[in-house]
Amino acid sequence: MVFAQPITLQGPWVTLEPLRAEHAKEAREAVQDGELWKLWVTRIPPPEEMADEIQRRLHEQAQGRWLPFALRDAQGRFAGMSSYLNIDATNRRLEIGSTWLRASAQRTALNTNAKLLLLTHAFDALGCVAVEFRTHHLNFQSRAAIARLGAKQDGILRQHQRLPNGSWRDTVVFSILDHEWPTVKTHLTHLLHVD
Repeated sequence: MVFAQPITLQGPWVTLEPLRAEHAKEAREAVQDGELWKLWVTRIPPPEEMADEIQRRLHEQAQGRWLPFALRDAQGRFAGMSSYLNIDATNRRLEIGSTWLRASAQRTALNTNAKLLLLTHAFDALGCVAVEFRTHHLNFQSRAAIARLGAKQDGILRQHQRLPNGSWRDTVVFSILDHEWPTVKTHLTHLLHVD
């Protein structure tokens, strides 16, 4: 049995549904909100490469390494993508990442709600002992957002990945452990009620 099966997760501000090839048109439109592919500290494909990006994620899913999601806002509009990745069923670990949100959805309750849903499923349904988050060490917006969730920084993997422009990415690794999850869950639920 596959450790992480496709599932729909729903909250008041976001719905995460299994990513499908048919999402490409909506994804092309969403990524133009903020011209996200121009950000150099992350890899978000431009509109014309979005269908290929979805196929790449679906290929990783078929190999059992990823579980990709499409995110929709409360009005049903395509807001972005996120994934479980680096799935390690034996050690009951995974990473939440490859997340991008249209600019108008960033720094809103949508992202907090999405992370709460993904973490709840990972810890409470899948029985994970740890969930990781990774980002470029110079992506200060992402680092702050991950820390705001309640994740703790584990360390920095230096010269971890070569970027399309030829530079090296130092990757900051954060995690939440299963014994920390009840406190993090309370914190995220509180944030959703005060944001």
